[in-house]
Amino acid sequence: MIGSLSWWRGRSLQVRITGLATAITLGCLLGLASLAASQLEPLLVNSVDRELSAALGPASSEVASGVPISSADPVSVRVLDISGAPVDGRSRPKLTDDEVSQLKAGVPVQSDGSRWRGEVVSAPDGSQRLVAAGAGLVGFGAAVHYGGLWLILVALIGALVAGLATWLVVRLSLRPVARMRGLVRTLPPGARLPLPTSHDEMRALAKEFNALLERQEEVSQRLRRFTGDAAHELRSPVASIRVQAEVAVTNPDPELAQETLSDILTEAERLSGLLDGLLALARSDAGEVPPAEPVEVVSEVRAAVRRLPSGAPDTRVSSAIAQAWASAGHQEVELVLDNLLRNACRYASGQIVVSVLASRSKVRVVVDDDGPGIAPEHRSKVFDRFYRVSDDRARSSGGTGLGLAMVAEAVRRRGGQVRVGESPDGGARFEVTWRAARES
Repeated sequence: MIGSLSWWRGRSLQVRITGLATAITLGCLLGLASLAASQLEPLLVNSVDRELSAALGPASSEVASGVPISSADPVSVRVLDISGAPVDGRSRPKLTDDEVSQLKAGVPVQSDGSRWRGEVVSAPDGSQRLVAAGAGLVGFGAAVHYGGLWLILVALIGALVAGLATWLVVRLSLRPVARMRGLVRTLPPGARLPLPTSHDEMRALAKEFNALLERQEEVSQRLRRFTGDAAHELRSPVASIRVQAEVAVTNPDPELAQETLSDILTEAERLSGLLDGLLALARSDAGEVPPAEPVEVVSEVRAAVRRLPSGAPDTRVSSAIAQAWASAGHQEVELVLDNLLRNACRYASGQIVVSVLASRSKVRVVVDDDGPGIAPEHRSKVFDRFYRVSDDRARSSGGTGLGLAMVAEAVRRRGGQVRVGESPDGGARFEVTWRAARES
């Protein structure tokens, strides 16, 4: 059974549709043929009964009037007495006493290859007469038998014709799909499928193919850019570690070795942070998004401020509300706040202000610093991966170029927004917006 099902699933769509249509048509036609064959015998019997009734009525009237009965070929009309004996001068019909009783009661009988109907009438002299009309059923059984066979044969032929018609119709219907498949196979990079002029399913399919090709090209370009940037960024710390390790090996001076090991540790930490950021972005690109939950943002902001290292600029939390619930994840909110605060610490001159604002539908976190700020021409790119406003300054301050990219990715995949602008203190302002959630 499993092997047959696997074989069936391995057939083409044309074969499966044709097979199903043929099987359904054959089942319906065989059912109709069986129903018609079962009604064939009653239909023929009713036809004979109608002819017998048509002949019996005038004959009964003639007997009641004392007029000799007229011939009603092919129906045979007999006049009998109550006991079944003939009174018309002809031989006794082959009817038993029980059958005669049934005829007197008006019940049709079938005897010796003939069917009879009877009616009792009164003759002019007052005597009771049984007028019986009969007709032979020669070939009746053969007609029923061969009629059923012909109905089955017609059902088989009808199913075959329906299967052939389905095969041709499906073949013609799938021809545009085959042409589109050939076009997709030979489509050059950057090209799109031509849209059919008819506004039907094929046009919708071509649109979906084009949208899929566009998404695929975007993903490929994004992957190539990401791979190139990652290779470029990883080359620098790896090369630095290698050079410093070679220096430590070739110079056995303990003081120089200690200084070199310290530099190697710094580069290793930078490399570890870079790899962590790459893995986080890779998981985000793969669509690994845990379910959203209510997160209390005010307490998260205060916790993020407490996590800042010693020597960080003065950081103040400004919030007119005690609680603000956002629809996100705890780890995501921590990642966003930690990266925004670390970024502000790198460039702030002496002060950072974190504000939490909430409305019925949104929760906003605003981080202001009093540093040099970000020029307008760079603001649209600061959330790109590995983008730095000042490459040398970012490298010296320990940035990997991935922090703000992770912030933007974490916020946007929850349906939020992240923006950068100018702080009232002259520095940079980063604003993150999440959808509000009900308080747990």
